[in-house]
Amino acid sequence: MANLRFSYFLERARAANLPRVWQMAGAIGHQFRKPRLNVFCDMLWSAARYDCAFQDFQDWDFAILSRAERRTYITHPMSNRYALQLNTDKRANRDLSDKSRFNVRFSDVIGREWLDVRETNEDELAAFLNRFTDVMVKVPDSLGGKGIERIRTADVTDVAAFRAERMRNRQFLVEEFLQQHPRMAELNSSSVNTMRIASYNDGNRVHILCRALRIGAGGDVDNFSGGGMYTMLSPEGTALYPAFDDANDTHGIHPLTGVPIVGFEVPLFAEAIEAVKAAAQRIPEVPYVGWDVAIAPDRPVLIEGNYNTGVFQAKPSVSGLRRGLLPVYRAAIGH
Repeated sequence: MANLRFSYFLERARAANLPRVWQMAGAIGHQFRKPRLNVFCDMLWSAARYDCAFQDFQDWDFAILSRAERRTYITHPMSNRYALQLNTDKRANRDLSDKSRFNVRFSDVIGREWLDVRETNEDELAAFLNRFTDVMVKVPDSLGGKGIERIRTADVTDVAAFRAERMRNRQFLVEEFLQQHPRMAELNSSSVNTMRIASYNDGNRVHILCRALRIGAGGDVDNFSGGGMYTMLSPEGTALYPAFDDANDTHGIHPLTGVPIVGFEVPLFAEAIEAVKAAAQRIPEVPYVGWDVAIAPDRPVLIEGNYNTGVFQAKPSVSGLRRGLLPVYRAAIGH
């Protein structure tokens, strides 16, 4: 564990963009009325002492937390080590990380049609496109929503050219645009709004580690890096706090649709939790997974699974909660 931690820290130190860290320190200092240099030094110290990535420092307001409070937060470096320690079956990991392979393994619970342009001809592709108003094209091994686009099929006038462009862009996966539950569409209809539900399968029981609601904001995806935002959900599926985005802006009401975020109740939430537990039991070779779950009109469906999941926790300055989820993770995983 110590070797993994030291290696990861060295890797992060080499990759650190110190001018960007300095810029982040200025924004954090302005927000909390602290000297930029003090914040900058604290960010470096927290990276070494608390395994806290620089983005984590901003997202979870480490600048205002006590030492005891900081020790309750799981960070991305910690989550990365869990993945390295627990998810050691590379073939099974690939069944999650490759979206086409995921669709094959979980075909009965993804709730949408799809095809791989590498394995189909133009006639089959044309027939597929003719069945839908919108499709999503995806790079199968992408992260953070990169390479994912929503395309109106009426705009595809040359199927051969469309296929060639997909091959060129490595957007091999073409999927039916999922029709989400009307209540979820009211929140935001430009993208499918998903939940990130992290689970740990100890061999006897599937533990739910976190429940986050990810919300799009006009883009094709709801990912943080794609302009989306997230908030945390109660065990019953109710949004507890305003959402926040990658720019550190907070939203108690959706900025485009005007739908209140605080108090929003995810439909079919209990069924979504059961779907995650069932999926986790189907791939015990990968015990630690972050599942992306959407709500279709009549049931929850899986979008993808992430064997190296991101971290989602409540933001203290937004929620008033100054305690992270590391105790939940440790209680389930044991270290």
